[in-house]
Amino acid sequence: MSKTVPAKKVAAPPPGCNIDINDPMVQDAAIKIQASFRGHRERRVLREKGPPRILKDLKDVVLIEGSAARLDCRVSAFPDPLIRWFKDGRELKDGPKYRYTFEDPDVVALVVRDGTLSDLGKYTISITNTFGEAYDSAKIIIEVPGKIEKGPDNVKAKVGQTVKLVVQISGEPEPDVGWCKDGVDIDENDRVFYDIDVDTTTLTIKNITKADAGKYEVYVENSLGMDQSFARIDVN
Repeated sequence: MSKTVPAKKVAAPPPGCNIDINDPMVQDAAIKIQASFRGHRERRVLREKGPPRILKDLKDVVLIEGSAARLDCRVSAFPDPLIRWFKDGRELKDGPKYRYTFEDPDVVALVVRDGTLSDLGKYTISITNTFGEAYDSAKIIIEVPGKIEKGPDNVKAKVGQTVKLVVQISGEPEPDVGWCKDGVDIDENDRVFYDIDVDTTTLTIKNITKADAGKYEVYVENSLGMDQSFARIDVN
């Protein structure tokens, strides 16, 4: 025969407190209080975890002419942010040249295709949601072999004239430039000399003589490669 377990007494409410927990109105109020607390807690979590943050900084990238470069960034944001990329302050649209990529869980990237010297610059990522915005920037550095874009023209001159051979050049790092006549390096002086600008080099021959007639060569060279071109000067 089992023992009879005495019924557990329910503690009386504190003096002056006459709340009946079985009252539907009391139960409804309790539910609302709990929901309000949960909402406050969720809003606090969002304020702590929601604003966009850069978890891994962008790094400068070296881009070889004709190849592709990729800028990677790790981010955190909730809700999901709007991602935008800029080059020197101009927004880049996702397309064949500039490709936005997204990799779970938190990696975003910009791929720059078919690199040219015009892609040199400062790239910025903008991450935005309802809680704020974050930015980060890095540079794409272009490397281009030394190249002659347009060689010098052949020239026919009369004794005493001034002759200029103009050549369009390119290269990054900036290439070394040299001129030769009939295979021998030109020693510059007040009459025969050459100038080098950002994208041109010009050989100048003042008061030209018949001894200046011959085959002239220009060459450009940097760490990635070299190029050369020729022209002939005839004097009569």
